[in-house]
Amino acid sequence: MNKESQTILDKATALLARREHSRTELGRKLTQRGFSEPLIGEALDALEAEDLLSDLRFAENYVHHRTARGQGPLKIRYELRERGVSDDLAMQFIDADRQRWCERALAVRHKRFGSERPDDSRERSRQTRFLEQRGFETEHIRFALDE
Repeated sequence: MNKESQTILDKATALLARREHSRTELGRKLTQRGFSEPLIGEALDALEAEDLLSDLRFAENYVHHRTARGQGPLKIRYELRERGVSDDLAMQFIDADRQRWCERALAVRHKRFGSERPDDSRERSRQTRFLEQRGFETEHIRFALDE
C-alpha cells in the first residue's frame, strides 16, 4: 500500500469516526479533498470489506434519526437518494411499518399545533402544508388531521 492510499484510508476512517456515511457520500468528500478516483474506490472497497463502511447501517441510522426529528418518509427517501443510497435499501427501513408514519405525523402535528383539531379550512390548510413540508404522505396527513 502506497502513501497516498494510506492517507485516503486514514482520512476516510476519521470521517467515519465522526458519523456514518454512505459510500457515495464518503467518496464525494474524499474527491473534494483532491484524492484520485481509483485510489478512493480501492479504499472504499477495503473499508466495506472490514465492515467499517456500510450503506445498510447508514440507511438504518439515517431513517432512525430523521424520524426522531419529525421528518416523514418522502423527505427521508429523497435525502437518502441524494446521499447515494438505493431506493430499495431506503424503502427497507422506511416501509417497515406504515401505521408508524401515521402515528408519527399525528405526534408532529400535536407538538407544533397542540391536540385540538383544526377548526376551519384555513388552519387545516396551514397544518397540511406543514406536514407536507416535513415529508409526510397524504394518507399520513389525513390521519393526523382527523384524529
